[in-house]
Amino acid sequence: MDDIWKKINELSVKYSDYTAACLSQLVKIKSLSGREEEVQVTLRRQMEDAGFDEVRIDAMGNVIGKIGSGEKILAIDGHIDTVDSGAIKNWSFEPFGGEIREGFVLGRGAADQKGGVAAFVTAGRILRDIGFDKDVTVYFTATVFEEDCEGLCWRYIIEEDGIRPDTVIITEPTGLNIYLGQRGRMEMQVHFHGRSSHGSDPGRGENSAYMASRTAIEIERLNGRLSEDAFLGKGSVTVTEIITRSPSLCAVPDYARIHLDRRLTAGETSEKALHEVKEIIKGINAEVNIPLFNARAYTGLESTHPQYYPAWRTDEKDDAVIRAIKVFRCLTGKEPSTGRWLFSTNGVMTSGIYGIPTFGFGPGDESMAHAPDEKVRISDLVAASAFYAAYAFKFGE
Repeated sequence: MDDIWKKINELSVKYSDYTAACLSQLVKIKSLSGREEEVQVTLRRQMEDAGFDEVRIDAMGNVIGKIGSGEKILAIDGHIDTVDSGAIKNWSFEPFGGEIREGFVLGRGAADQKGGVAAFVTAGRILRDIGFDKDVTVYFTATVFEEDCEGLCWRYIIEEDGIRPDTVIITEPTGLNIYLGQRGRMEMQVHFHGRSSHGSDPGRGENSAYMASRTAIEIERLNGRLSEDAFLGKGSVTVTEIITRSPSLCAVPDYARIHLDRRLTAGETSEKALHEVKEIIKGINAEVNIPLFNARAYTGLESTHPQYYPAWRTDEKDDAVIRAIKVFRCLTGKEPSTGRWLFSTNGVMTSGIYGIPTFGFGPGDESMAHAPDEKVRISDLVAASAFYAAYAFKFGE
């Protein structure tokens, strides 16, 4: 067995320039959520060139590569969409230049999260080189819409494509640590209904802006008393938008809306979060709801999804995690660190909704996500490609 670990490590190093070049090519293609077509066509070509058994693009626009045809099913997932660059003045290099310099690949998406995708393309190539013949089917999924609606892609893959893995590896950046979960999140909107009057006589009206403002103060207080989990951290809630509507700027507003970002720790559900807000607005002419996300993929497929994404955690004693720790030790001779993401990932669907054992291992630092001067170390890409190939190999035992 020692020979296979050595061989995988050697191949990952051998292909380091190849991996960096693949990532550079992906970074150069701007791929905001819902506009991923060009990068997906390029990625499909990369997978085909790497020798995958099968590569296809599904009706939602996810690229799904496959190696093997065994009974056990492993999925290695990375989202291909990115956020935009933001203010160019905050960057010291071209955000979509894909420059390779001083041991890094530079640009938007290098860490979040095209680096993981490029690394799993190389992992597929490594598996072909070592003659992968285990009783395993490995799906490499480059998924869409994660930045806007994490997990929506996986609902489609499971329900429509009919792929339900036994284990999922999320390749979001973890600094080469093994991540076991994350807080969940949900969005809520509170709608306030007042009565308009002329601005010269506000006492005759019912000012919806004041209703919203008082509620916002109570939301701030609610944030301070939410529960905390030793691993996932504290739940949180904050007001992210206040909108009012009135007949004119000389009139008392008769409608207002506040938007809430709610982060959910262990044991917190959408029902619990809604109840907390309902208690705050009791006695006010107002209601709270979870808004729907409406998606139109670049393929034309339309989907909706309530903006609720549950917290999840995979236990360290789960076979998927035990295997990950063993693979890390065998490849590096070191003990891995475990942790959790601060942000949300596709694990909300694979683990949070469908209960599939899921963990994270990815190149790059979490702090690079959505930040200017985003970059990823090539050495991280090398280590990640070795890990994905080795995990797939070990998965067959």
